[in-house]
Amino acid sequence: MSKTILIVGGGLSGTIVANGLCRQMGGELRSGALNITMLGTTETHMYQPGLLYVPFGRMREAELFRDQRKVLDKRVNFFVDPAKHIDVEKNQVTTEAGRTFKYDYLVLASGSRIMPQNIPGMKEGGHWFYDLDGARKLRDALNDFQGGKIIINVNAPHKCPVAPLEAAFMLQEFLKGKGLWEKTELTYTYPIGRLHALEPVAHWAKPEFDRLGIKYETFFNTESVDPEKKTITSMEGSTLPYDLLITIPPHQGAQVIDDSGLGKGGWVPTNTKTLYREGSTNVFVVGDTTNIPISKAGSTAHFEADVTIDNLVSLCQENRFAREYDGKVFCFVETGLGSGTYVWFNYTTPPNPGPPSQMIHWFKLAYNRLYWLSARGLL
Repeated sequence: MSKTILIVGGGLSGTIVANGLCRQMGGELRSGALNITMLGTTETHMYQPGLLYVPFGRMREAELFRDQRKVLDKRVNFFVDPAKHIDVEKNQVTTEAGRTFKYDYLVLASGSRIMPQNIPGMKEGGHWFYDLDGARKLRDALNDFQGGKIIINVNAPHKCPVAPLEAAFMLQEFLKGKGLWEKTELTYTYPIGRLHALEPVAHWAKPEFDRLGIKYETFFNTESVDPEKKTITSMEGSTLPYDLLITIPPHQGAQVIDDSGLGKGGWVPTNTKTLYREGSTNVFVVGDTTNIPISKAGSTAHFEADVTIDNLVSLCQENRFAREYDGKVFCFVETGLGSGTYVWFNYTTPPNPGPPSQMIHWFKLAYNRLYWLSARGLL
């Protein structure tokens, strides 16, 4: 009897899962024993980490996008029809167009979204680089900036955890190159008592900030932004003036997750090792959609997708579970416009950032080009 694997979400993790399954289960697809269907929200696939480079003029907008249909294996049934309700008891998903898709196995890869509107004044007074429109506006703002106070304001939760640090390092060098660094006061705020959620990364970043002259304020949980007065206020009672506010808005998961009762805030309770939705043995959760307390990053999505592929193949072919996810994450960290480092860690090994180098920066630039091979599951 034919089995159906349904993937909700067309981002990196969902795409890797779909392509990886096609590559490993070609025989089942040819015979009709397996059907793979993806429900996406858009015809295009975006390389999200590339948005960081747009405000600094280091990446063109056209480089960020490919036709999702061309990124996906042609054997995947792809529908631009977002999921509206997910019923894990009946093993079915209803879409916005009113179609119902049954499944034997479900992969939730619905991602996350920025929610600047959740903080009063942030949408009106802040800039960000977490979507294309925001990256464009920030690019224009930086081109017009002639000096003053800049605040990089980090809110939680958010994806790409090292991106705010990268933005600070890149901005410092960008302004220095324009002869504006001496006219600028750059302050970085973070909601807990250090500069990053990962303690080793925070310990590495602090002396780097001190060396470069980047100021910082920790325990800064944003309460509101006043676009007219150009101030940002924390729940702790601190108010900072700004000429340019660069914010990392708080994130939430997809609305369909909340609406389906699968997880508060759009985050699905997920077993840290099996990647099963808690309470299910035929629902996998990958990428930003999980509530696993590790980085919501592209590499996390990739490594989770690889594990999920192996397990789905084993379940379909041998009726057994193959392997567990060990929490592996690998992230490049830009430390300027021409240097970089990296961090890797898992559930048992903490990160340990190494000395920045130009070579690691080149590796990151190379990966920016190779991303599309990664999405196809070939890298």
